[in-house]
Amino acid sequence: MRLLFTAILVVALILIIYIWITRKLGFAWLTRLGMHIVVAALAIYIVNFSGVMPELYVPLNPITVSTVLLLGLPGVALLVGIKLTLV
Repeated sequence: MRLLFTAILVVALILIIYIWITRKLGFAWLTRLGMHIVVAALAIYIVNFSGVMPELYVPLNPITVSTVLLLGLPGVALLVGIKLTLV
């Protein structure tokens, strides 16, 4: 079973490298992803330290940053709403 998973991993890695080389994807997507992560963390930081609602604090962890990364500003509103209603 372990050999099967290793074979699948190797084949998938070879296919990813093939697609990367033939399509010339480069590393531009990593720069865009990094920029989006920084903006998501900055949005949570602004909510935490804006002082509009002193009792509001959204923790800055990978789960909350991922939520804001995927949903954008509505993700910040979602986290604030969850924090205000459930916690």
